[in-house]
Amino acid sequence: MKNIFLILSFFLLFSCQNSKTLVLAENKNAAKTNFTDATFVKVNTEQTIVSDTSFVNIRDYSSGFELDMKYATKDNFLNAKVYDCAECYLRLKTVKSLIAANEDFLKSGYHLKLFDCYRPLSVQKRMWKIVSDPQYVADPAKGSIHNRGGAVDLTIVDADGKEIDMGTPFDFFGEKASHNYQNLPEKVLENRKLLKKIMLQHNFLSFDSEWWHYNLKDASHDPVSDFRWKCE
Repeated sequence: MKNIFLILSFFLLFSCQNSKTLVLAENKNAAKTNFTDATFVKVNTEQTIVSDTSFVNIRDYSSGFELDMKYATKDNFLNAKVYDCAECYLRLKTVKSLIAANEDFLKSGYHLKLFDCYRPLSVQKRMWKIVSDPQYVADPAKGSIHNRGGAVDLTIVDADGKEIDMGTPFDFFGEKASHNYQNLPEKVLENRKLLKKIMLQHNFLSFDSEWWHYNLKDASHDPVSDFRWKCE
């Protein structure tokens, strides 16, 4: 009987230590990506482990971004509000890379402004119903990287929150929005190069026809999702 109690005690001790190690490992990984204190509070108080493929609200992990969620307003090329409320959800691995990239922009006195993040498939269908043209809206039958939580639309702003000149507005559909278009002022070309350089350094891929659109590498392997966040 004594031996049984010893075995059970050892098992419980091992389980607790293993759980504690997982939580600490999450903290350690978060520290490597320069997460704000919100990350540590989330882990330490809730004692939960969030996987890299989980959908998370970027506000819970960093306050270092400007958010201007265009599709939660009518200020977009659709002239329609397609999100119920303005939130930026992404898979955790996308958030980690974004935060790391933002840290580099902060060193130069800039930070990132986000226009669109994860887009539920039902919203993609709503957009397709308004504009059924694959040049402007991804066909929901195929799904997009936005629907997989691995795409972001963004720009750079200065310390006062003013957008730096990228040559065209967000969601401008024309050749001037392409990374390959060179007939632009030198300063605009430098701004685009800065955005692209840092994003590529942090595991993102550019989208040739849209200077604002970046996909996390290998995000195409994640499934299309219709996860919907709650609006308060």
